[in-house]
Amino acid sequence: MVELDDPDDPRLADYRDLRDVELRKSLEAEHGLFLAEGEKVVRRAVEAGHEARSFLMAPRWLDGLDDVLARSPAPCYVLSEALIEQVTGFHVHRGALASLRRRPLPPVDEVLHGARSVLVLEDLVDHTNVGAVFRSGAALGFDAVLLAPRCADPLYRRSIKVGMGAVFSTPWTRLPDWYDALPDLSRRGFTTIALTLGADSVPIEEAVAGVDRLALVLGSEGHGLSSRWETSADRRAVIPMAAGIDSLNVAAASAVACYAAARR
Repeated sequence: MVELDDPDDPRLADYRDLRDVELRKSLEAEHGLFLAEGEKVVRRAVEAGHEARSFLMAPRWLDGLDDVLARSPAPCYVLSEALIEQVTGFHVHRGALASLRRRPLPPVDEVLHGARSVLVLEDLVDHTNVGAVFRSGAALGFDAVLLAPRCADPLYRRSIKVGMGAVFSTPWTRLPDWYDALPDLSRRGFTTIALTLGADSVPIEEAVAGVDRLALVLGSEGHGLSSRWETSADRRAVIPMAAGIDSLNVAAASAVACYAAARR
C-alpha cells in the first residue's frame, strides 16, 4: 500500500487522462498495458492470469479486493476519491482501477480449438458495442470471438467495463487475413452465417437450425457487413422486425442472434 497525496506523482502515469480515447490508445499500445475498472472486473482480470503493473484505489475499496492485493507484488496506490478524479479526469464511482500487462494475441488455430460457436466481428469501431457483444456471447455459450483488423480494442477500459470482464474468459484474437476470413472458417468446418438485410436473408432461427459448428458474423455500426463478407458467408440471416423498424443496434442484434443460436 502506497498512500499518495499528489495527483501529479509520476507513478500514476498509467491512469492519466482516461477520457482521451486517442491518447489512451497510443499510450496503452506503447507501454503494452490496459486498464480494468471496478472491483469485479479487476478481480476477473487478475484471476484470469493478467499480471498487474499497479492498482489505484480509494480507501473504501481496499477491503473488497484485499485477497487480490495480497497475492500481487504490484503496488497499490491509495488516494482520496477527489484526487483520483483529478488524475483520471472523471469520477471513478466504482472506486478501483488496475493497470495490467497485455499478453500476445494467440493464433486463430488456438482460439478455435474445440469451439462450436464463434462470433466474428467486422469493423465494429465503438468500444461499448464490442464489450456488449463479448458479454452476450459469453452469457449465451459462445466459445470464442474473432475480430477483423479494424475492430475496436476489446481491452480498452470502456469495452472491458461494458462487457463485465467477459474478454478475460472468452478466447479471442484478431484475424490476420480479412479478405478470405469467412471462406477459411468454412474450410475449418464452420457454417458462417452473416447477419444482414440482404435480399436472400432468412429468419435467424431458420438459418441456425441444424448447424453444428457455427460462426455468427456481425458487421459495423454504420454500413453493416462489407459486400465481400456478406457474399462469402455460407448463409445470410435476419432478425424479423415489426412496426416499420428494419434493424437493431449491433449490440442488441448480437444478443438476439446469440440467443437463437444457443437454442439450435
